[in-house]
Amino acid sequence: MRKIIFLFAIFLGYSSQIKAQELFVITEPASNVPAGSISVGINQGLLNRENSDDYYYNVAPTVSWGTSKNLMFKADGFFSTDYSNSLAFRGASLYTKYRFLSEDDLQSHFRMAAFGRVSTNNEVAVTEEIDLMGNNAGFQVGIVATKLIKKVAISASVSGVHATNLDDVSFGTDLSDFGAEYTLSVGKLMLPKVYTSFNQTNVNAMLEFKGQTLNKSGKSYLDVVPSIQFIFNSRARLDLAYKQELYCSLNRNSSSGFLLNFQYTFFNVSN
Repeated sequence: MRKIIFLFAIFLGYSSQIKAQELFVITEPASNVPAGSISVGINQGLLNRENSDDYYYNVAPTVSWGTSKNLMFKADGFFSTDYSNSLAFRGASLYTKYRFLSEDDLQSHFRMAAFGRVSTNNEVAVTEEIDLMGNNAGFQVGIVATKLIKKVAISASVSGVHATNLDDVSFGTDLSDFGAEYTLSVGKLMLPKVYTSFNQTNVNAMLEFKGQTLNKSGKSYLDVVPSIQFIFNSRARLDLAYKQELYCSLNRNSSSGFLLNFQYTFFNVSN
């Protein structure tokens, strides 16, 4: 387990506008989308269906906009397959992040930001896990801190999540409508060893942890997500990851599965 924890996430120089940018797979760092830029992407997952041998597919188109160096917005749509393998729209969310602290040094920086998310969902949730990325309507507020030292990035966050579409009848007891969520992400730039051009392909290795503890029941889970990431021409990003549950005492939709994300950034669109 100790050998896993040294795995990595990202140092990426987009242009002279930005010295470095951490780009994690399942968590958001304290850094923002570059000011005046728009990033579009599609996030996909092939996940096991809990208490079943089946898998289900989900897909989330996403658009991010850097309104300034300190403020960004992101919109996501959520689609997933049901038990008949029919793909259907599940919901959407709006995310915003405000960076309120920046400390820069020659080969390192430290960032802190506050963030929030509001999600809608067209179904009644029937699992104990609060998941605002496709399964629950509700909102989330939190804080994130990110430290970059040369080619190594470490990021951690804590937040509160509230669900508004719970179905208590499904469990015969009151579900927790509020929980604490926490993340830890570690990563490192693996290639290139020496930068000669912004057009070089970057290869980044990462390890991320994500957990949640519910307020009423005290139940919780913890996932680990190792991944590898490719950055092409400082604009296009491809993530390959696998999610694995480390611990769980609550009911949830999925405990493991494969993740595939792609994003492309258009710089200086709104300047």
